[in-house]
Parts: sequence; structure tokens; C-alpha cells
Amino acid sequence: MQRWRGYDAAPGGWGRSVVTIGVFDGVHKGHQATIAHTVARARELGVQSVVVTFDPHPAEVVRPGSHPAVLSEPARKAELIEALGVDVLCVVPFTAEFSRLPAEAFVHDVLVEHLHAALVVVGENFRFGHRAAGDVALLERLGRTFGFAVEGAPLVAEAGTVFSSTYIRSCVDAGDVAAAAAALGRPHRLEGVVVRGDQRGRELGFPTANLLCHRYAAIPADGIYAARLVRRGQRQPLGAAVSIGTNPTFSGRERRVEAYALDFAGDLYGERLALDFVAHLRGQVRFDSIEPLVAQIAQDVERTRRALA
Repeated sequence: MQRWRGYDAAPGGWGRSVVTIGVFDGVHKGHQATIAHTVARARELGVQSVVVTFDPHPAEVVRPGSHPAVLSEPARKAELIEALGVDVLCVVPFTAEFSRLPAEAFVHDVLVEHLHAALVVVGENFRFGHRAAGDVALLERLGRTFGFAVEGAPLVAEAGTVFSSTYIRSCVDAGDVAAAAAALGRPHRLEGVVVRGDQRGRELGFPTANLLCHRYAAIPADGIYAARLVRRGQRQPLGAAVSIGTNPTFSGRERRVEAYALDFAGDLYGERLALDFVAHLRGQVRFDSIEPLVAQIAQDVERTRRALA
């Protein structure tokens, strides 16, 4: 898959293409269906498939301070999109100037002049251009003018629930990682670098990796989780019991993500890890003394083994 920074990275002599456009945060089942349809139609037409996405999230530029929790960091999103067979990932820098581009200018500059779109595939709720003034109906009218077709991709739903990034964020925020996984088509992943913490886990017999995550990362609700810990360069993930919260037994104030890797005795400091959340085990509890806390952690570890078995 080619990766372009900006649509003006399209090479000279670039031919026709089938294009889909969106933020695609999480690359959930709905996104997967839209992108898969784009790839399939491109192959039918014998042209290149292009996914156009944006960085940073448009909400942060249009309404500073409103950046939503991020379900997939840029590198992870690119990996997921590449796995769907896309030819080109075009990441457009979303600036204040770009946000003021009228819908008609967006179509002419991006889809016609640079990407030479033969077909544009978008979700039925797609909006574009300054103040999101453009919709699918306008895109179809402009397509007739500039010579490209438009196909709408229906929203994906199961049991009456429409899968969207907003819905998945709400699941993660509530700690319902099973529902998030059902909508994503895989476990929700949280990434970060292992930094030194208070080292209380080591003193208790359960040394943990303290994960420093991206400021906008979608971190599950406080509680204890069963997860798989993925290390770079290691094909086999480790089981992990994960604690998210403020360590109320020790009157903590800083919210942390701490993972106890099962059957692992090495040093993880400085490594960039990923946690794939499988199950929510319990909420966070304050214990009156160390002994019941240690006993509970041992139970959490056993429950984690069962959840991952």
C-alpha cells in the first residue's frame, strides 16, 4: 500500500481511481464494509483504490478542545486499512485553512484534479466541505458535472445497533470491551510506552507494566480487565491482568493503566506495548489492608487465565 501525505502527493500520470473518504477512527465493521466495497469496485474497474482520511481529527481543528477519544492511533489505522487490500492511503493534513474549503472546491481539488476519481464510495451519512455543508446528494450532482459516479455504502448494524465510532467510544468509556469488540470485529487496542511507576506491584508479588498512553487514547473505564499484551517483534502475545484507575487502596490520585503480564519475568521498561482488551472482570475496589488486596489480585489473575483460555 502506498502512503501519501496530502492529496498533492499523487504522482504525475496518475490514472483513474475509486475513492472513499472518512476519518475511519477504529476501522470498525462499518468502515471495513465501506473500504472493502471500494477495493472490490476498483478491481472490477481495473483502477486504483484510494482511502482519504485526515490528521488531526477534524473536530479538534473546527472546535478546539473537543478532540474525541481515539480508537486507533495513525500507525495502527494504516495497518488495519492496508490489511483490507487498499492500494493508496492518502492522509490529508486537516488545517484551519483546509476546513474552510467549500464543498464544491473540495470535490474539484481533491477528487477531480488530484485523485481523478471514477467512482466515490461514501457512507449514507457522509458530510464534507466548509461547515459540513456538502452531503451525498450534492456529491452526486457534482459527480454528474465532473464525470464520476457515487455509490452510498449502507450503515452496518447488528441487533438494531448501528456501528459507529461514537457508539464504540461509549462502550469503551463504560468498560464494555466485549460490546466494543463486537462492533470493531476485534478487541479494542490501547497502546503506550512502559514507564516507571510506584513499583508497588513488585512489592506485592505482581509486578506491573505502567503504560503511558496517548493524551487522546480511548481508555476503558476504571476496573480490572483480561487482555492480551502485544510486544513489537513478538508473534505470540502474553496474557495480562490489567488495572485501570487511581489505586484507591493507596489513596492514589493519578489515573493509570497497569498490566501484569502472566508467566513473564523480563523487563518491559521503555518498550512500546499494545493491550487488546478481552473482558471486564470487575470494578475498582478500595481495600482496608494489603492482605485482601493481594488475595483479590490472585483471583483476578486466575479469572484472566480463564477469560483468555
